[in-house]
Amino acid sequence: MPPDLIPMPEVRRLRRRPEFTYVRDGITERRKTLVVQARARRGDEPGGHVGEGFTATKKVGGAVDRNRAKRRLREAARRLLAQHGQPGWDYVFIAREATLDTGWARLLDDMESALISLART
Repeated sequence: MPPDLIPMPEVRRLRRRPEFTYVRDGITERRKTLVVQARARRGDEPGGHVGEGFTATKKVGGAVDRNRAKRRLREAARRLLAQHGQPGWDYVFIAREATLDTGWARLLDDMESALISLART
């Protein structure tokens, strides 16, 4: 089947702290511009969707910088997560200081390589 005809899984946002802390105990891939944590959902019916969450610590900067970093991560995930994310898994994207200053192509490359590495495990 051609890649453009493969159905993409639905992507849902993680919103509550327990969802984030559950993913924290999963597997992690670190890159210069971001950290990606992933974990399969527990239970008999994990669902066919992909979960996504975004966070930035105060090391990234003030509130304006943290929000900008998370916006960049959200847009990159919008482009890549449906293609590279595994249904039944949750992903948390953590901004780093380099998230703000790095070029867009490098950020996309880092996120894509992290998601591909996580899919192999």
